[in-house]
Amino acid sequence: MPIAVDIDVMLARRKMSVGELADRVGITPANLAVLKNGRAKAVRFATLAALCEVLECQPGDLLRWAAEDTAGDDVAQDEQLRPTR
Repeated sequence: MPIAVDIDVMLARRKMSVGELADRVGITPANLAVLKNGRAKAVRFATLAALCEVLECQPGDLLRWAAEDTAGDDVAQDEQLRPTR
């Protein structure tokens, strides 16, 4: 996914644990871990706002766009489109 999550960076800067952040934001540590590790498919604006409030940061401090390497995807698609004999 081209969206990278930098919650770890902000946690380190604030010297805060995942458990403390989860408690203060009002989400479970498991759900915060899913978001923190980049496995989340979506995040509610209310959750993002709460994270920013607790961490005293902007959304751009937590989320950034990182280009994906699509060369491997093109090869896989080309192989699927090639006729078989």
